[in-house]
Amino acid sequence: MTKTKNCDIEYQDKSFPAYHVFPEAENSDQTGEISGKKHPGLILIHEVWGLTDHIKDVANRFAGEGFSVLAPDLLSETGITEKIDQSIMVAIQDPKTTPEERDELQKKMRAAMAPTQSPEFGTETVEKLKECVSYLLADENVSDSVGVLGFCFGGSYAYQLAAADPRIKLAVPFYGHAPEPLDLLETVSCPIFAFYGGVDERLMNQLPNVEKKMAELGKKFEATVYPGAKHAFFNDSNPTTYNKEAAEDAWKKVLPILHEHLG
Repeated sequence: MTKTKNCDIEYQDKSFPAYHVFPEAENSDQTGEISGKKHPGLILIHEVWGLTDHIKDVANRFAGEGFSVLAPDLLSETGITEKIDQSIMVAIQDPKTTPEERDELQKKMRAAMAPTQSPEFGTETVEKLKECVSYLLADENVSDSVGVLGFCFGGSYAYQLAAADPRIKLAVPFYGHAPEPLDLLETVSCPIFAFYGGVDERLMNQLPNVEKKMAELGKKFEATVYPGAKHAFFNDSNPTTYNKEAAEDAWKKVLPILHEHLG
């Protein structure tokens, strides 16, 4: 059984919302005393569409496997999720969309996403994620093992957090972009297990350089690539990208990785 709560994570003089789902505490006896069993923490970072029902569902699934999962809303202050959602990407990729319509949709998406492109946004987002680590480590029911897993936008920030916070024990980016220049990976202090779709051209072009740099730095890095799978292949709420076979295999692979490195 799991329990959920909506919470606010303090950051500087303000806060941002998050979704926390965790295994229900077990009673050791009839007195109601908590057994003392602690669960590993997992920060789950959403796609560029924000903290959607899909991401909450994924968080619930990981909590059902024994993890205390914190899914922050990192776009709550940008207004992006009020302007666009993943339906715009479905429309862009729809063969029935005319070139003129596609061009307008792409312009709308670029305009909506503009706030995320600034260096200030990137710096602030990493600092917010550090506060998420602190939040989990301060939870008496969470062990000292905290990892990060993210998708797309979240996959990129999973790399960033691994490089920025030595408290992270494991990073699992799904189709995330490694930080550039790749020398920034020098400060990574945990293993990274990455998952990619084989036809995700931009990330496939970067991957050999990531593998080479991580090997040069003596860092643990392992990539799983699914031939024929697209970007966002794990998102079962996106009919244009979801790949059932790849998603199910990735789920089977990622669980033992999480348990091995986080407990």
